[in-house]
Amino acid sequence: MHPNPSFRRTNLKHALAFTRDRAFGQLCINGSDGPLVSHVPFLLNDTADLAELHLVRSNPIARITDPIPAVIAVSGPDSYISPDWYNVPDQVPTWNYIAVHLRGTLAPSDADMHDLLDRQTAAYEDRLDKAPWLTSKMSDGVMDKMMRQILPFRFDITDIQSTFKLGQNKPDQVRIDAANQLETGLGSELPSLAALMRDPPQD
Repeated sequence: MHPNPSFRRTNLKHALAFTRDRAFGQLCINGSDGPLVSHVPFLLNDTADLAELHLVRSNPIARITDPIPAVIAVSGPDSYISPDWYNVPDQVPTWNYIAVHLRGTLAPSDADMHDLLDRQTAAYEDRLDKAPWLTSKMSDGVMDKMMRQILPFRFDITDIQSTFKLGQNKPDQVRIDAANQLETGLGSELPSLAALMRDPPQD
């Protein structure tokens, strides 16, 4: 997480809302031969102390048998910021972004795999403008065969840290001037980042 306190003051409720909306992150553990990273969708519970997920059996992370320290890094909009955009002198290039780190313990879960898939699917399908896809639409036997290739895991969360690096260390008009140029720049989800720079989440 970025050490500047200006970027670490975002209220936890904003970080959790972003995390639930994103519902996708990089699961990281220390493996025997070095760090292991897997990109996973997950379900965050109401109290934000548990995330549920599944991994394909062939994933090296899925081979753990005992609880292990882990991090889920959730990334949001990001962009390069040109010093010219500030319209004031003596600025330097930077990169603005949003990130939330969930720290805790990853362990195999005894959750019913079919139930977990149904709950995960419902969480995502309910946000789409269509009739939801259901696992019951699968042909007989096909779903069971596919589920044998995946395993459920639980991630018990002990700490949540976030960085909302939106130029809060700049005067308001300087930050807004940069935001107004952002959509001509490079990065991801530029309109979303520009909107957040114009009106950063408060403490």
